[in-house]
Amino acid sequence: MNYNILPGNLYPKEDRINLYYFHNLLQVIGESVSQQMYQQHRIRIPITAGMWGGSYMVADDDGQAKTKVVRLYSIVNLPQNGPLDKIENFECLMEIYQQTFATTFKRYGLNLVDPCWGETIPYSNRVQPTTTLQMWETTGKAKFARAFFVRQEATWEESIIYDMVRNIKVLKELLDINIRPMKKDSSELKFLLQDVLITYYTLYAALTPDFVEHAQPIIKSLFDQFITGMHSEETIEEQYQKVYSNALVYGFEEALQNPYKKEGLDIKNIEEWPVEKINHVPQELKEKLIPALQAPWKKFHDNLEKHRITK
Repeated sequence: MNYNILPGNLYPKEDRINLYYFHNLLQVIGESVSQQMYQQHRIRIPITAGMWGGSYMVADDDGQAKTKVVRLYSIVNLPQNGPLDKIENFECLMEIYQQTFATTFKRYGLNLVDPCWGETIPYSNRVQPTTTLQMWETTGKAKFARAFFVRQEATWEESIIYDMVRNIKVLKELLDINIRPMKKDSSELKFLLQDVLITYYTLYAALTPDFVEHAQPIIKSLFDQFITGMHSEETIEEQYQKVYSNALVYGFEEALQNPYKKEGLDIKNIEEWPVEKINHVPQELKEKLIPALQAPWKKFHDNLEKHRITK
């Protein structure tokens, strides 16, 4: 890898990551892995990659995370019907990916070890499931780095929108209003609530005005608690009960259901979609959501450029 092209300082302030640099670093890693696959095995694999999760949507104006990010998630898009259909080629890709993860992040003070790959993600396509690569971090800057590998070429924005369909099904496991709220460990509920925030901000431009009016006070309260840390089990339980009783997950479903239904796709049965519909996003949703997904990155870039020029 040509390290001269690696973007900026990943941890410019304390242990809070700059999400703009992190997102771009993941893109660089994907491009490097693609190059290495060709150089070492003469296999051409187009790869698009970026960060998974919505913390960038509430970051500082230069992309700095407002709280410590301990789970470093990436989403990676790989082609179908090609060399990766052979397990030995996919194993080569995973070997290069884990080596590149370890080598690259080591330059920023992280130590990634114990790679584990191949786990299937719930509610992904039954024939071509989304799988993961996970590596643990030993210095305390993070807990782990985890990449989701989605088997269909797409832009980062398309893959993020598509994955919201699957993510809503995961949320519904604990937020289904027809099932009594389950008793869960507070750490599990906290990550559930974080995913509620991610889903709300990711889908915001497609949510109905009535739902936004209903949800906004709940989301604001939840966000304010997250920014202060939300360490109390009582607070976590209280926020969970608010999200559950106000049926927020159904507003998320509503935003996606009709656009996909018009194309004959049932978001409640995403596992059975044809493999060619992996990473598919209806044009109606692209027009609403892609500009909103791109806007924060442009803001971060413009502000960082201003800082650079004035130095």
